[in-house]
Amino acid sequence: MSPETKNGKHYTNNINIFLSLIIVLISINLQGFADNLPTKEGFVIVIDPGHGGNDPGAVGSMSSEKNITLAIALKTGSYIEENLRNVKVVYTRKSDESVGLSTRSDIANKNSADLFISIHANSTGGSNAYGTETYVMGHSMDQANLDVAIKENQVIYLEKDYSTKYEGFDPKSPESYVMFTLVQNIYLKQSTELASMIQTQYKDQVGRFDRGVKQAGFYVLYKTGMPSVLTETGFISNRTEEKYINSEKGQNEIAMSIFRACKDYLAEISKKSINPSQTEDYRKNDTGSVTDSSDYKGKTVFMVQVVTSAKKIEIKPSNFRNLSNVTQLISGNKFRYATGIFTEYNKALEYRKVVEKVYPDAFVIAVRDNKILPLREAIEKKPKK
Repeated sequence: MSPETKNGKHYTNNINIFLSLIIVLISINLQGFADNLPTKEGFVIVIDPGHGGNDPGAVGSMSSEKNITLAIALKTGSYIEENLRNVKVVYTRKSDESVGLSTRSDIANKNSADLFISIHANSTGGSNAYGTETYVMGHSMDQANLDVAIKENQVIYLEKDYSTKYEGFDPKSPESYVMFTLVQNIYLKQSTELASMIQTQYKDQVGRFDRGVKQAGFYVLYKTGMPSVLTETGFISNRTEEKYINSEKGQNEIAMSIFRACKDYLAEISKKSINPSQTEDYRKNDTGSVTDSSDYKGKTVFMVQVVTSAKKIEIKPSNFRNLSNVTQLISGNKFRYATGIFTEYNKALEYRKVVEKVYPDAFVIAVRDNKILPLREAIEKKPKK
């Protein structure tokens, strides 16, 4: 690449910094960029630099994973804050400190995050592996995926009383990973979309080798109540890649790829968000519909469930893609969030068709006095007046 010119003069001093800046500017494509920004208000993105403090993560010939992930995370957050309006960035750590896996997901849940992105660097016993891969939470029978999850989950051994804190979960025991098969990951589709966008950016924008989107049982993703991914930005065990992910150029390119994926994802969400006018007809107190909880005390009603979370989510439209009539239900140790209140099952089904535009996995539930009932039983019995 030849040096750019400005006012006919060549910038020849400090060429490495200059080249890095040019790459960033080309990647952003600033011309017309602001017109494509998401317009929905109140987005929150939690960025999680893997490892930290007394946990170095993977160690290469010249660096530790914890330092690489922190540098990339801070750059990613800066790109988001500088270029995406109405998006708040929250970090699980901003310095070299220890943060437990459960604490990281707690931070995301407490901040009612829209996205959770955990940044890591990979490592193998050999030195030939290379490329990027991004994970979503799931139970995979693939041994390679399991090995990556085991390696990343072992950080809990550094925490005090980890056996009690993590309810007996043992990162080294394959049997422990069965627990992930019992969890319905309602954000799997959205998480996979974000992961695919990140991988596409890595491949198309900066020419990284694409190892694909994968599923594995990462504990840090297990308790998050939002679309969540863990991205492996390169192999620290590969000297060429280690040098790249430690360089200013490499970290800028990786951070820019994650940023652009977030931008594209949020833009898609904004396009799909329900306009309040779309649900107005269903909020009127007409036949088969009631407007607030006092109207259906002691009655069996039908609602459309949109979110299940391990943590409480503040009820406001920006947390539920512009849905304004959301109710919180507690079932077991989970918080469930549903929209719409109908005395007729068929009207709830009609409303679901509206809601599924932004929550494809939404489904109808039966409720009485804030308790979820067996749906079939509720349909067969005449709702109590």
